[in-house]
Amino acid sequence: MADLDYPARLAQLVEPGEQVLAVAKTGIAQGALPPDPPDPQRPEPTRAGGVISGVLLNLISPLVSFPAGDRLVDRITHGVAGRGAPGSAASTLQYARRPVPPATSIKDTILAVTDKRFLVCESGPLKLWSNRADDERAAAGTTIVWSASRAEVAAARVGWHRLNPKRLRVDFTDGSWLAFTVPIAESGTPLREIAAALSAR
Repeated sequence: MADLDYPARLAQLVEPGEQVLAVAKTGIAQGALPPDPPDPQRPEPTRAGGVISGVLLNLISPLVSFPAGDRLVDRITHGVAGRGAPGSAASTLQYARRPVPPATSIKDTILAVTDKRFLVCESGPLKLWSNRADDERAAAGTTIVWSASRAEVAAARVGWHRLNPKRLRVDFTDGSWLAFTVPIAESGTPLREIAAALSAR
């Protein structure tokens, strides 16, 4: 699969007069994430007993998903990938990019910085073995799934996390933060360009 032309598609998605400054294909880092935004239809989070039983269930069967236990296992295995209260910027961002079950296709996560906003986008469905037409359809299907004004971003930097030197951390003014990574074999330049664009005032 060739590199998709996401900058051209993003230029079509932004508002008239809005300028795209940086674009990066990435993924939300593995690890413990901020909790989901509040939802009255979801039960209240469980306490310590629920966390312990969730971890045991996860170890017994990886197919069993128990949020409290899953978060602890993620934290032990991968570390912390973000923090924030339910409904914070990091909370709503990670929730917006989570695939809606049943997830039957793979989609890229694309970050973009404009002169006005920080954008998180998802591509159209991708194929493992694709031709040019497939890639063009995936790029054309890119949509904005989350956005925040530049003023809501407090800081952005790329640095080491365990064995990966290309981890972008974005801090928000509400105190929450979220990390993004690219595979070790891929260039970290696009993430550094995102950090630089977010840091410029």
